Amino acid sequence: MNHETTKKTIEELLSAMGVRFTAVNYAGSPGVSHVCFTIESDDSALLIGGKGENLGALNYVVRKIAAKAAGPGAGKDTVKFFVDVNGYHAKALDSIKTKAQIMSERARSFKVDIELEPMSSYERMLIHSYLEGAPDIKTESVGEGPARRIVIKYVGGSAGEEL
Repeated sequence: MNHETTKKTIEELLSAMGVRFTAVNYAGSPGVSHVCFTIESDDSALLIGGKGENLGALNYVVRKIAAKAAGPGAGKDTVKFFVDVNGYHAKALDSIKTKAQIMSERARSFKVDIELEPMSSYERMLIHSYLEGAPDIKTESVGEGPARRIVIKYVGGSAGEEL
């Protein structure tokens, strides 16, 4: 499914849902595997939902439609995109990175493991990636299903070590 067709699908879906929107735009970058379709809407609270749950469901539905339209022979790359509403996704990513930075600093300062609240697999992947290069921090996912979360571990030396 090409980008114009996906954009049209999103517009038709929003219209069928009775959601008012100003525009649906395509934003892609060369070399980036995931592209973004941004929806500009005054009904953003309805589209985003609590903690982004409605937006997650909208993404799921649009990806399923795109996969079906692409046909059985199409690879997974044909549905590598996400839908954002009024920049919610970008703000959420910044918030996740900030939280990872603050909590990793806390783990370093107190030389303890810091357990974060449960989050989606995508959010966990972002934190793992963001902290991947830290020489004294290790991340680990623990728990099952919706209770799965990240533990940020300090691995920079023994707890009794003097600074």
